[in-house]
Amino acid sequence: MIIVIYVLLVALAVGLIGSAVCVRVVRQFERGVVFRFGRVLPVVRGPGLALLVPVADRMQKVSMQIITMPVPAQDGITRDNVTVRVDAVVYFTVIDPVRAAVDVEDYVSAIGQVAQTSLRSIIGKSDLDDLLSNRERLNQGMELMIDSPALDWGVHIERVEIKDVALPETMKRSMSRQAEAERERRARIITADGELQASEKLGQAAEVMTEHPAALQLRLLQTVVEVAAEKNSTLVLPFPVELLRFLERSTPAEIPELAAGADPTPAVASAAQNGSQVLAAADPQKVRELEETEQTGGPVSLGGSKSPTGQTATAQTPAGASIPAARETAGPPEPDWTFRWLC
Repeated sequence: MIIVIYVLLVALAVGLIGSAVCVRVVRQFERGVVFRFGRVLPVVRGPGLALLVPVADRMQKVSMQIITMPVPAQDGITRDNVTVRVDAVVYFTVIDPVRAAVDVEDYVSAIGQVAQTSLRSIIGKSDLDDLLSNRERLNQGMELMIDSPALDWGVHIERVEIKDVALPETMKRSMSRQAEAERERRARIITADGELQASEKLGQAAEVMTEHPAALQLRLLQTVVEVAAEKNSTLVLPFPVELLRFLERSTPAEIPELAAGADPTPAVASAAQNGSQVLAAADPQKVRELEETEQTGGPVSLGGSKSPTGQTATAQTPAGASIPAARETAGPPEPDWTFRWLC
């Protein structure tokens, strides 16, 4: 009885071991390729439980997922003789598990080697500008080069991308200088265009100011307001010539006391007292000379005033003499701008 029980237990153990060997689990993203006595079966086992014949069948699982494989960086010389270092990445998947398991020993390694050689070929056929700015076309060309042999292995190339292009330092500096020169050229063109437009507008403004002279004075005052708003600079404002001409026309020709032949000293002193503020604004030295003449009764020297024609008008009157006598002695009369200012 005990021997029978031992035999049953041994048979049960052998059955469990045989079932474990004959039953395989295939996951959802895998496919099972079955070899029976070394010959591949045309039927591929799908996901789930796969029953195998003990001793006769062997199953190889092939992943159907998209595999991401980085391509090592490759050194090469472009068509325009520039040394570069380029790396890429390849995305591929298995579309025929039987061919991927039978036709090629290791399809992952084979795809890697083909990707490296294709990348070197792309580098040699392309210019540097294409590698830097036209990568989409290069990616498509490299994808076609890798996909041609991969289809015979039951593998489909999903996508190929060039990741990085490493340049020598000398080439980087040269490209930087080229970009800087291009930017400088654009800046100069833009500046010249702005000067041209500004000159056209200034020409139109000059024509308007020629027709309306008051516009020039308004523009001058506007400029003064803009400069004075900062309060950090000294402004030198030119005196308008039109105002001098207006004062010349509104001032009488000569003083009544001088025309009657009276002593000019009290008149000059009185005029100096009445118009001292004007002379102080014009020339403080003249005011001091008039005050000394009033106190001492000496000669009156009113020099240094310039006429509009640029000549210096100087009038000296001795004490006790009249202005007409002095004028007869000196010759033809000259315009006395100082007396007009005093009036």
